Amino acid sequence: MPGPDLIDHSPHHPSPSAKLSNASNLVLIDNYDSFTWNVYQYLVLEGASVTVYRNDEIALEQLIEQEPTQLVVSPGPGHPDNDAGISCEAISHFSGKIPVLGVCMGEQCIFKVFGGRVDVTGEILHGKTSPLRHDDKGVYAGLPQDLPVTRYHSLAGTHATLPDCLEVSSWIASGPDGDKGIIMGVRHKTLLVEGVQFHPESILTAEGRSMLKNFLHMQGGTWAENATSQRHLSTEPNVNGHSAVSSEVSKADGKASGLRGKESILDKIYQRRRQAVETQKGIPSQRLSDLQDLYDLGLSPPQISFPDRLRSSPYSLSLMAEIKRASPSKGPIAMHICAPAQARKYAMAGASVISVLTEPDWFKGSIDDLRAVRQSLEGLRHRPAVLRKEFIFDEYQILEARLAGADTVLLIVKMLDASTLERLYIYSQTLGMEPLVEVNNIEEMETAVKLGAKVIGVNNRNLTSFEVDLNTTSKLMDKVPSSTIVCALSGISGPEDVRAYKNHGVRGVLVGEALMRSSNVNTFVSNLLGLSIERGNSNVQSGILVKICGTRTPEAARAAIEAGADMIGIILVEGRSRYVEPQVALAISEAVHQKSRPHKFQNSAALRNDFSKAVEHFEHTAGHFRHPDRALIVGVFQNQSLDHILAQQRLLNLDVVQLHGSEPVEWASLIPVPVIHRFATADSGVATRGYHSLPLLDSAAGGAGKLLDMEPVRKLLEHDTGLRVVLAGGLHPDNVINKLNELLDVRGQVVAVDVSSGVEHEGSQSHERIRDFIQAAKSTS
Repeated sequence: MPGPDLIDHSPHHPSPSAKLSNASNLVLIDNYDSFTWNVYQYLVLEGASVTVYRNDEIALEQLIEQEPTQLVVSPGPGHPDNDAGISCEAISHFSGKIPVLGVCMGEQCIFKVFGGRVDVTGEILHGKTSPLRHDDKGVYAGLPQDLPVTRYHSLAGTHATLPDCLEVSSWIASGPDGDKGIIMGVRHKTLLVEGVQFHPESILTAEGRSMLKNFLHMQGGTWAENATSQRHLSTEPNVNGHSAVSSEVSKADGKASGLRGKESILDKIYQRRRQAVETQKGIPSQRLSDLQDLYDLGLSPPQISFPDRLRSSPYSLSLMAEIKRASPSKGPIAMHICAPAQARKYAMAGASVISVLTEPDWFKGSIDDLRAVRQSLEGLRHRPAVLRKEFIFDEYQILEARLAGADTVLLIVKMLDASTLERLYIYSQTLGMEPLVEVNNIEEMETAVKLGAKVIGVNNRNLTSFEVDLNTTSKLMDKVPSSTIVCALSGISGPEDVRAYKNHGVRGVLVGEALMRSSNVNTFVSNLLGLSIERGNSNVQSGILVKICGTRTPEAARAAIEAGADMIGIILVEGRSRYVEPQVALAISEAVHQKSRPHKFQNSAALRNDFSKAVEHFEHTAGHFRHPDRALIVGVFQNQSLDHILAQQRLLNLDVVQLHGSEPVEWASLIPVPVIHRFATADSGVATRGYHSLPLLDSAAGGAGKLLDMEPVRKLLEHDTGLRVVLAGGLHPDNVINKLNELLDVRGQVVAVDVSSGVEHEGSQSHERIRDFIQAAKSTS
């Protein structure tokens, strides 16, 4: 039984194309291989008239007399040196005169004819499928990356002997970054000669028929002649009576255009996405009505204003940082990337917007990427806006984006007619999202301005030819009202690319590939946009904080504050040995609120002047525990009802609530003061952003004096450099310094230490031990 991952890509009910006048006499050389019939079938289905000759049954002179319009050399067993018959001789003669294609052994013959060496690959493959990477040119034009292709070979051309006149057109990716591994295709740089090592005619190869279709539409013996022929075809009237060059690319109403017989890459992407969206809309739970129900229930994440976020940047130009694993023009870029991790890097580097490509076939993205990116930004102060970068033509995609957490969506003028563009623009606004409207020329810019777009992105890459002109943005600036935000999109890789934009009034730049390939995002952004213009840092840390817990009298609280305590903890859990009655707890709270800390212990919580750069959740919330002139009163609860906790917080005027049991993490969002939540180092919720202000790491339920193992703490903090914690568990004046030192380089991620039994003597708090503990802890800062 075949495996579940095997898909029959053959045309089950093949529909023949119209006969091609330019392929009226194609010659197919058969290298004694059964696959020759399948190659023949695909060629005929695509409109070619084909004659087949065995490789040892016709002489070159006889072939020349046939005056073939194209030459295709089939697969076959053996080595091109000994088993290809007339194949190599035919390739040598017809190259530069007519289009030539070699398949499997035919590709190896091309490699040999032009001076390369065919050698063993180290593996024998028989019917194996592999994901194919390619350069999106020639037979691969308009096809997605990572196509499954079928391989039957043990030989291949070698990189070391690749002739200068040939280029690698496709390959099997090697390593996490998709480096070029075994050669799967070659192309002559000037002559119209292509070869594929795999089998496009196999039923397990995707888009095999499209590859042969692309080949059959080529004309001439050189690529230059082919380009001239295609230009000539493009100026002929199409079926609608308009010039194919002047007609726009595929519109949302389904009218296809472009070169006759050859769709542009935008056409192909549009058609693929339209099919995928229509299929998805029919799945229960994913229908438009289902998404609307979710939205009506208020399940879309909170959003921010896209234009406002662009206006608030730590740089002179706002950065729109893009998550892009691959592209049609460059192929694989960073296939291994973790989208939410990359998003956090972008946010910390000062990005105003994070663009997430969600197209799956050519760009290798998904709506799940966007959802994960939005979740990764939860809790960040002044987080970036999230853009869904997608080929959008339907309200469904916009609603889907909002539910996943997008703050804005991309609308491409080139692919939408005027009425569809306006309809989608207005619909996006009804969901609270101001779209990014993309243009590439004067006509499209006029359309966007007439629409009233507040943010216009000028794509420096032509979506039909994929050529990049960095001057495109600057040329269109005089067409835009001064109140409109203009951003430059595509092709930006270094500071020299953005220098002119600042002088022309451009407000932002979108950078994708260069950032994805960068080994250090912060350094790249600083080099690209210059130094940050904001003043000040996040909340200035004034050394480690100390929380004295288990306090039972107002006098003990005052003594601890006098000694330098930053927080005074009271146990509000009945049955615990350090529990205090409500009347006593109220007296302690009043004492803490009234007692000023000695001047030498006061915190200088200098806040950032400019709120334009994202700050990690825990870095920001750590500042909530630094009162400038007094200590904070902390009420400790354990497995009590939320209503009880809220009532006690109001009654006792608690500055902080500490949850020390198995309370749900989300309770923190319902408590009106900062929350410290107790965790073991292995607990899953310890690093969850957007809820508790700080996690407290303890070895037991609290107050037991059991030492906390520092090794898992160190590993936890090394794994998540944005995490900040309160440390508890068996600390006392004689070990607190050593315990903190055990954390090595991550010691700075400890915001506070918490002590209870470690400052007691014979069951009561010792003022001397409290003083010694505070002095020791603060000496580590």
